[in-house]
Amino acid sequence: MEIVQTGFDGLLELLPKKHCDQRGYFIETFRESFIRSVGINDNFVQDNQSFSEKGVIRGLHFQVKPTPQAKLIRVVMGKVLDIAVDLRAGSNTFGKYFQCFLDDIECKMLYIPEGFAHGFLTLKKTILQYKCSSYYDPDAQRGVLWNDPDLNIKWGIDNPEISDKDKDLPHFVEIIKSYENINYH
Repeated sequence: MEIVQTGFDGLLELLPKKHCDQRGYFIETFRESFIRSVGINDNFVQDNQSFSEKGVIRGLHFQVKPTPQAKLIRVVMGKVLDIAVDLRAGSNTFGKYFQCFLDDIECKMLYIPEGFAHGFLTLKKTILQYKCSSYYDPDAQRGVLWNDPDLNIKWGIDNPEISDKDKDLPHFVEIIKSYENINYH
C-alpha cells in the first residue's frame, strides 16, 4: 500500500496495491500492522456503510469529546468527491478543506484523523464504507453546513440532495465559537 501525504497533518491518502487478472481484481483494504507502521494508532471499533444515489451530499459531520472519531473511508461501488475540513484549533490548516476523489476503480482510501469534519458528494450511485475509532454517539455528533461561505468548498453542484438534518447544520464560525472541545492538540 502506498501512502500519500495531503499537506494536512495526519490526513492521509492510502493507495492499496491492486492485483488484476481476467477474473477481476483483489485488494487488501485493511491491515492493522501496516496502518500502525505509518503512524495511524487508532483502534477502529465500528464499520459503517451508506448507499446514495447520484447528486447526494452527506455531511459535513464530526463528533466531539468524549467520543471524537477518526475515520478510514473507501468507496466500494461508485465515485465521490470526498471532503475533510480541519477543525483543530492551532493547526496550520485550521478552517481549510482537503478534497479528493474516491472511486471503485483506483480504490484509494482516505484516513481522516480526529478533529476533522467529513462529507462527500456522490458523482454516481455509490456505496461508501468507513471505519470509525469511536462508536456513534448522538450526544457528541456535530456538523457544519455543507455550503458555508466561509469554507467556500467547491462542490461542483448547484442543487444536491441533502437531508433535512444537514440543511440545518450551523455555520463554521458558530461551530468554532460554540465548541471549545473541538481542540484535539
